[in-house]
Amino acid sequence: MAKLVKSEKISLKDHPEINEAAIQSFIFEDPSVLGLGELIPIQREKIQPAGGRLDMLLSDQDGLARYEVEIQLGATDPSHIIRTIEYWDTEKKRYPKYDHCAVIVAEEITGRFMNVISLFNGAIPLVALQMSAVKHGDDIELIFTKVLDRINAGDDEEENAEITDRNYWDKRSTPNMLKNVDKIFEDLGELIEGYELKYNKFYIGIAKDGIAKNFISFKPKKSFLTFIFKGPEDPDKIARLEEAGLEVSYLSRWKEYDVRIENFSHYEKHKEIIKEMVKSSKQYYGADSE
Repeated sequence: MAKLVKSEKISLKDHPEINEAAIQSFIFEDPSVLGLGELIPIQREKIQPAGGRLDMLLSDQDGLARYEVEIQLGATDPSHIIRTIEYWDTEKKRYPKYDHCAVIVAEEITGRFMNVISLFNGAIPLVALQMSAVKHGDDIELIFTKVLDRINAGDDEEENAEITDRNYWDKRSTPNMLKNVDKIFEDLGELIEGYELKYNKFYIGIAKDGIAKNFISFKPKKSFLTFIFKGPEDPDKIARLEEAGLEVSYLSRWKEYDVRIENFSHYEKHKEIIKEMVKSSKQYYGADSE
């Protein structure tokens, strides 16, 4: 039978044996302890061009998002906040194809600095985690509590990739519009060879060998569909699409071009530039090297 035991909360900053390097090593070995999902460690103590070292760089499972993590023993302070944002900004500019998020980890995130951080959140994707240390006998448990989450510019639909089926989309869109998706997908030929359509709750993505690789995706409506291409914002591409007579919008949060397609005939009229977009998106996603 499980027993209730007394634990002792301790200060890591004042601990004679545990230091920041040990905590970095602990997190880097298993980044899931942060509670931000199944992350992949990339590098510790990454040297920055303008000076300083980023505590650690992590990636999501899809390789699309990166997390710039800075750790502070004790209470957070202005230099810690500024350093975290500077490193995030540097990595974002050096590697623009990724979705970057700054992560502040501190033993104490005071109300004053919560207010300061909150001012940045939204403009800067930032997560604040409070790190607590609890002693159990000779062992120390680290507990990470999210006290501030990033505010996304996108909508909830993009976050939800719940798997559905074709029948679901027959009702949400129309059977005829799904046939347009089928025809377009088939016409892309060797560009999507080995891929298949994957029906999710808010979009139709693509997968290869059962693994989602959404360098393109579709959102069928009742009377039109949105053809989505991944990639960094390029004013020249947007201008070319618009000059061709296509309605396009760019969502920077998701790094995607949304192009409105009326039907298969409309696609055929613009297939040359659309296929160029597919090639570019595939290359950006890294799927062209498979």
